[in-house]
Amino acid sequence: MKKNIAIVMGGYSSEHDISIKSGGIVYKHLDSEKFNVFRIHIYLQNQGSKNLTNGIWAYLTEDDKEVPVDKSDFSITFHGKKINFDCVFNAIHGTPGEDGLLQAYFELLGIPQTSCNHYQAALTFNKRDLLSTLKPFGVQCATSFYLNEEDPIDKKRIVEKVGLPCFVKANRAGSSYGISKVYKEEELKTAIENSFKEDHQVIIESFLEGTEVSVGVITYKGEVTVLPITEIVSENDFFDYEAKYEGKSQEITPARINEEQRKKVSQLAEDIYKIIGLKGYSRSEFIFVGDEPYLLEVNTTPGLTEESILPQQAKAAGIELSELFESAIDEALR
Repeated sequence: MKKNIAIVMGGYSSEHDISIKSGGIVYKHLDSEKFNVFRIHIYLQNQGSKNLTNGIWAYLTEDDKEVPVDKSDFSITFHGKKINFDCVFNAIHGTPGEDGLLQAYFELLGIPQTSCNHYQAALTFNKRDLLSTLKPFGVQCATSFYLNEEDPIDKKRIVEKVGLPCFVKANRAGSSYGISKVYKEEELKTAIENSFKEDHQVIIESFLEGTEVSVGVITYKGEVTVLPITEIVSENDFFDYEAKYEGKSQEITPARINEEQRKKVSQLAEDIYKIIGLKGYSRSEFIFVGDEPYLLEVNTTPGLTEESILPQQAKAAGIELSELFESAIDEALR
């Protein structure tokens, strides 16, 4: 009997539209001979609290009509028939699909889902907590300074700690929303205010000069697998939104790095995956300082469009999108 698979997409963050594209690609490539596939759109109708009880949850029919989801058990009723789901394919970037909220909800309901568990999602989504957790394991990171929204902004102290130029980032955001590269002390306040539009926590990091790479680690057919490495060459000042989604970068797979660098960063990405206890997909970002990889962040629901980095890496490894997506469901159901 075919399994009922819900693809959750959208979400409550600035990454909503990117998630819709990712979910659409999963929907397109999952084998309809093996699965009954349902698109579930989660979104905020109006600005408000970004919690699970708020927002619209709806099944999108073939003609894009909305059928409400019963949040009490994550089911739908369609043509008079109640439909429950055997597995959820999580394609939400940002809250509530990447920060642990949906994962905890599905764990409580006992519904398997393709991304990591709720604790791991919450930890990896919080850049400063993740880096603080990994440093005792010898993972190297940029020097950082943390700010909460109510904290005073001591620009001199920040510059003394991280130097210039530096990066100002929203602590819990993705797709380069809320990130600025700052060259002058007087630019800090505007950059921090920009980051606070995305999150009430900010992380300010020293600038690392070197080759930037992205390393996908997945569980594929029961084995933790490191995918071919991608080198990021941005036409802009850094790998910002334009570079990621509007063609202002080169994403070169396999990366043009030496064998020592390849071995080091592959092993480190796999170690991080295992130390944290991840499952499903992950994509970790690093910058090489000499031959040493420095961790920037870990994404646990990376982009899944045909142009996204993880699918590019899977293709380089000889894995078709249909195989990549089906394997994630098989692992969740295992």
